[in-house]
Amino acid sequence: MKLWDKGTSVNKVVEEFTIGRDKELDILLAEFDVLGSLAHIRMLESIGLLKKTELKILTKELLLIYQQIKKGSFKIDQGTEDVHSQIEFLLTKKLGDVGKKIHSGRSRNDQVLVDLKLFIRSEIRKTVVLLNDLFNLLIVKSNENKNVLMPGYTHMQVAMPSSFGLWFGAYAESLSDDMIMLNAAYKIANQNPLGSGAGYGSSFPLNRKMTTDLLGFENMNYNVVYAQMTRGKTERITAQALSSAAATMSKLAADVCLYMSQNFGFVTLPDEYTTGSSIMPHKKNPDVFELIRAKCNRIQALPNEITMIINNLSSGYHRDLQIVKECIIPAFLDIQFCILITQLMLSEMKVNENILDDEKYKFLFSVEEVNTLVLQGMPFRDAYKKVGKSIADNKFNPSKKIKHTHEGSIGNLCNKEIQKKMDSVMKQFNFKKTDDAIEILLKNKI
Repeated sequence: MKLWDKGTSVNKVVEEFTIGRDKELDILLAEFDVLGSLAHIRMLESIGLLKKTELKILTKELLLIYQQIKKGSFKIDQGTEDVHSQIEFLLTKKLGDVGKKIHSGRSRNDQVLVDLKLFIRSEIRKTVVLLNDLFNLLIVKSNENKNVLMPGYTHMQVAMPSSFGLWFGAYAESLSDDMIMLNAAYKIANQNPLGSGAGYGSSFPLNRKMTTDLLGFENMNYNVVYAQMTRGKTERITAQALSSAAATMSKLAADVCLYMSQNFGFVTLPDEYTTGSSIMPHKKNPDVFELIRAKCNRIQALPNEITMIINNLSSGYHRDLQIVKECIIPAFLDIQFCILITQLMLSEMKVNENILDDEKYKFLFSVEEVNTLVLQGMPFRDAYKKVGKSIADNKFNPSKKIKHTHEGSIGNLCNKEIQKKMDSVMKQFNFKKTDDAIEILLKNKI
């Protein structure tokens, strides 16, 4: 079944090519298609395109379909093009002509758009919740290890003292900035395109403000041409936000892979969290973090991939946009799994508390010695030369006491301030507004 079917058959190969992965991916959009339809029919009744009795029976059937979707028993039949066609077919099969009225005042274009906006909004929320959990773990690990020193590096050369408190806290603060990006993407997605039709509006007196409120959108895409232009743009902006978080996790994974190696020996994982070698019995490989690194690097390529698909498309709908759906939906699943597994691995990670006992790290404290001389009144350049000469003459014997107290340093991590930054961003999502609206929509109080 096709919503656009006019009695002309389509070549089988052409049909399969144009449908692509829609049936597979549309299952993930099904619940949102029902939500969009529930809001749409309420609006149709309010402007006289549905009778009160028709609204009630349509709502009842849509809620039954919604329950099937939630139970996992909903499927798209063989020969049915997409989720929109399947739901309309089920309604028409059960209710006859009443089921055929559900599409009045909308196009499949804005129907797909509202499904995607609702899906993206929901998936951003899941991602945000997971990232906030990971952030909280990093803050806990930072506080627990605030006094455990480790080497800091520049150019991959031993540079200055750092600490595990700083290291864990750095990735926590990085996530707080990533959350700002996700909040921006959420705001872009949280605008209602429903009622834009094929991109040029409708001669029906649609109440777009009503569907906006019913679906818990913060706002609507007012201009109907622009509403259609947000297809692809929303996904690209969302991909940029996901890539920001992915970059943080990729760098963290790269650090762990390095720090687990015997040459560093900074951190360890239980045997059951590592893999081995088929010929080398001593191996404990950080495969999980290597896969996190690879998956997150692939996500970082996503904004460019979407850009190359949508770039230079003229205004109005193009079938090219179908491919964007195949990019963005799996990306959410990938990044969410990466966040979950990162949290699991970090919760079991142990740090080496005696790293700096090794003689090769004594030059870490050269800057501390320079600064001590400066505090005693010596000009910085003279102090720099004096310490440099003692190193060259093999007479360098530093004190290993660290006296960093400024904001964000070893002795003053500012984790409470970093927590406030994250809390501030989290409040801006206002998930409750959406929850309340969807709850009312599903209560079937007409």
